[in-house]
Amino acid sequence: MRSRAPLPSVLLYHINNTMTRRLEVDPSSASPIWSQIEEGLRRLVASGSLAAGAAVPSVRDLARDLRVNPATVSKAYQRLADQGVLVVRRGDGTYVADQPPTFSRAGRGRELREGALRYAGLALTLGASRAEALAELRDAFERLGREDSRGRRKA
Repeated sequence: MRSRAPLPSVLLYHINNTMTRRLEVDPSSASPIWSQIEEGLRRLVASGSLAAGAAVPSVRDLARDLRVNPATVSKAYQRLADQGVLVVRRGDGTYVADQPPTFSRAGRGRELREGALRYAGLALTLGASRAEALAELRDAFERLGREDSRGRRKA
């Protein structure tokens, strides 16, 4: 059996010199590469691995490191900038926004409902129970380090 080539990835952040956070893309995935980049960066920002105000790699550098077309990275960056996750400073680069995007309560609710429907659809398609899907969601919050086990927001 042939061994698979390693997936393209790029080191974006060091934490205490012991843990690294990577952005990886899987060309064989059904998910578009721009979407994988967008979601990967969103996870790195949500977990604090890419802090507010931190510079992100240039489009060309990230495209080269991930071995993808620069237009693919540009699309992911543009979508994140449109959503307020990234800020583009002309002539200076692209940075993580200083503050999370602001949504009205209704807008945030709409975004959360849409994401919840996508997640619930995936869970049902995989044959997961409600309890299993909710347990995975709780674990995801803990992995991102934004809530403790009692659902309280960490400082």
